Amino acid sequence: MKNFNLKARLATMNFLEFAVWGAYLISMGMFLGANGLGEYVFWFYTVQGLVSIFMPALIGIIADRWIPAQITLSLCHLLAGGFMIACGYVASEQLADGGTLQFGQLFTLYTCSVAMFMPTIGLCNSVAFNGLEKNGLSTVDDFPAIRTLGTIGFICAELFVNFIVIDGTAIQHSYTQFYTSGIISLALAAYCLTLPSCPVNKGTSRSLVDALGLKAFTLFRRKDMAIFFIFSMLLGVSLQITNSYGSSFIYHFTEVPGFSDDWWARNATFLISISQCAEALCILAIPFCLKRFGIKGVMLMAMFAWVLRFGFFGIGNTSSSGVVFLILSCIVYGVAFDFFNVSGGLYVDMQTNPAQRSSAQGLFMLMTNGIGASVGTFIAGTCVVNKLVNVPGLDAVQQLEGWRESWFIFAGYALIVAILFIFIFKEKKGDITQHSIKTAESLPKEDI
Repeated sequence: MKNFNLKARLATMNFLEFAVWGAYLISMGMFLGANGLGEYVFWFYTVQGLVSIFMPALIGIIADRWIPAQITLSLCHLLAGGFMIACGYVASEQLADGGTLQFGQLFTLYTCSVAMFMPTIGLCNSVAFNGLEKNGLSTVDDFPAIRTLGTIGFICAELFVNFIVIDGTAIQHSYTQFYTSGIISLALAAYCLTLPSCPVNKGTSRSLVDALGLKAFTLFRRKDMAIFFIFSMLLGVSLQITNSYGSSFIYHFTEVPGFSDDWWARNATFLISISQCAEALCILAIPFCLKRFGIKGVMLMAMFAWVLRFGFFGIGNTSSSGVVFLILSCIVYGVAFDFFNVSGGLYVDMQTNPAQRSSAQGLFMLMTNGIGASVGTFIAGTCVVNKLVNVPGLDAVQQLEGWRESWFIFAGYALIVAILFIFIFKEKKGDITQHSIKTAESLPKEDI
C-alpha cells in the first residue's frame, strides 16, 4: 500500500505537469496564425529551446546543491503560472473591441513563463526517480507507468482547449488557453510541497566544478555518452516541429477548396491529441523494449518513427480517406517521442551518480529540448515553412503544396540521422538489465 500511495502521488505530479504544457503547446500556433502572427510562430517554439539551453541546467544545479528538488519545482511553477496568466490577460486586452495581437509584449511574458517551466520537466524526473529508489523500486520498471499519467494530463488539457476553449469561441479569441495553463501551474506549485523530500548534496569539495554542480558535463569524457548526447541533440531538432506547425497545417485545410467543411480540419487539436494517446500506450512498452533491444534499438525505433511522423503528414489530408495518414502519423508519434525522451532520461539516470542526478537530467534537456529543439524549430520556421508556406501572394492550394514539401524535407533529415546513428553509436551490453536488478539491491534495508 505504501508503494501504491507513492506511485499515485508521483503520477498526480506528472498529470498536472504535462497538463500545464498541453493546454497551449498544440493549439497556440493556430491562435497566433489566426491573429496575423503566422510568420512569428516559430519564435514562440524556438524560445522554449533557447531557454532550455541554460535554465534546466541552472535550476538542476540549484536542486542538486541548495534547494530540494520538490521545493524548486514548486517555485518554478509558481512563477511560470503567473507569467502565463499574464499572457492571457495581455492577449485579451489587445484583442478587445476588434484590436490586433501584438508580438512584443505577449512574446516577452511567454518567454518568462517557459523559462521557468522548461526546467520542471527534468525536476519532475528527479523527484520521481528519488522517490522510487528510496522505496526500493526500479526506475526502469516503475517509472514508465507513472509517466503515462503525464501524457494523460496533456491529453485532458488538450481536449479541454479543443472542445471548450476553441469550440466555445472563435479561434482568434482562444487566449483562454493561457489562463488554463497558468491556473494548472499554480495548482501544481501548491501540490509539489506535499511530495517526498529530495536530498541536496552540498558536499565539501573546493572544486569549482563540484561547487557549481557542473560535474554532469564530465559525462562527455566518455565516448559512448558524448555520442549519445550529440545524437540526442540531432534528434531533438525534430521535437518541436509538429508541435509548432502540426495544428496550423491541419487547420489550413479549412481554407482549401474541397476540404473546408471537413470535421477533422476544424478539430485539429483533437486530431493531434491522438499523438498523446499513442504516447500513453507506448510508455508502457518502454521497460520491455529497453531490456529486449537496449538503448540503441529503442533510439533507432524513435528515429525511424520520426521519419514516418513527417512522411505521413506529407501525404495526408482531412478527407475521409486522407485522414488515415494523419492518424497514422499521430500513432507513430508515440514511439517517436517516448522512446526518445523517456528512454533517454532513464538511460542518463542509469549512467549518472545520484549526487548529480538533477544536473544530468538538466544536461539531457539542454541537448534535446534546448540546443536541438531551438535550432530545429528556428531552421524549420525561417528556412522551410516561411519560404514555402508563409509567402505573400500564395493561394491556399499553393500553400498546401508548400506544407507537403516541408514535411518531406523534415522526414529526409530524420532518415539521415537514423542512418548515421546505426553506424556511430555503440552500446555497452547489459547496462539496462544490471541497473534494474541493482536498484533495489544497493539500498540500505531501512530505505526499502
